[in-house]
Amino acid sequence: MTESDWNRLEASLPVDWRDATLIGRADLGDGPSPIMVVGGTAYDMSGVAPTVSMLIEGGKTDTAAGKSLGPLEDLGLSASPDAPYRLLSPIDLQCVKAAGVTFAISAIERVIEERARGDSSAALAIREKLESVIGGSIRSVVPGSEEAMALKASLIEDGMWSQYLEVAIGPDAEIFSKGAALSTVGWGAEIGVRSDSDWNNPEPEVALLADAHGNPVGATLGNDVNLRDFEGRSALLLSKAKDNNASASLGPFVRLFDSGFTMDDVRTCEVTLKIEGEDGYVLDGVSSMSEISRDPTDLMRQAMSEHHYPDGFILFLGTLFAPVQDRDTPGRGFTHKIGDVVTIRSPRLGALVNRVTTSKDAPPWTMGIGALMTNLSRRGLLAD
Repeated sequence: MTESDWNRLEASLPVDWRDATLIGRADLGDGPSPIMVVGGTAYDMSGVAPTVSMLIEGGKTDTAAGKSLGPLEDLGLSASPDAPYRLLSPIDLQCVKAAGVTFAISAIERVIEERARGDSSAALAIREKLESVIGGSIRSVVPGSEEAMALKASLIEDGMWSQYLEVAIGPDAEIFSKGAALSTVGWGAEIGVRSDSDWNNPEPEVALLADAHGNPVGATLGNDVNLRDFEGRSALLLSKAKDNNASASLGPFVRLFDSGFTMDDVRTCEVTLKIEGEDGYVLDGVSSMSEISRDPTDLMRQAMSEHHYPDGFILFLGTLFAPVQDRDTPGRGFTHKIGDVVTIRSPRLGALVNRVTTSKDAPPWTMGIGALMTNLSRRGLLAD
């Protein structure tokens, strides 16, 4: 991918973006601002609500009150830090949550990691055994159903049970905190894997944006970067496997639900993945949301649970994609190399494009909540 391709936002927009209602964030020269795109025109909404969370919670998404920035394609939004207008992650103060093991194939891969103790060289033999024993049965049951509980009892009796199978077919989904508010990166940014990880992969996902009451208001694309070696050694290392600098990307925009784009579009969408390495390596994959084991609304309900999220939350819904294609050594499967370009695409959500580096070398996360409030105050956006 050339630098010009890297910065072509137009190629990453939804196919019907002129008919969509999009919401996001951009640095327009003086700091982060919520922006909306309606009818192909971009609007600066910072004068209406200084953060995306306030925009959503206040129900202030009428662009008539915003400042027109003109046609989106003329705005020159870029991922470059030196660009006059820079596109950012489309969320800000929302909590960042993720659901795990929501597809049968990912459940099997998590069990593989666990049994391999994070050693990628042992994965192939374990995968073949697990697929032959539980591959068909785990794909056919509804989590929490009587059939699922019967399968659980059978697997326990056969010595095949795992904590990952519990969240795959049991009544309770795995919901975890992926990162802190404001820690996600956006379209075109570098994404990070820990420098001490040698078995890792992208996780292309659909993510749902929820308001403070847990109601889904829109959807976007996400990369829930995963370290298979860390989590495979112990599930108690989940935080080290998941929450690292630049380890979660979202974008390019959140598409708000309306009469032309609903939850049913999320339920039936396909998410494609392309990984292009500087060594000429190319990997293609596809994840169909129709194969998810739990309905997105159920995952949202379980994420909300008995919590209170006054600024709302974003929820990564999980992925079907589990890369097993060998990259170098036969039997060791896939792992990232520095410089990989990851493109996650779904026609009605657009494309999320990021280049891989280490979390140590990715640009440091410096604008936390305190810095954001200071910036908004300096710009006179917190007066009311």
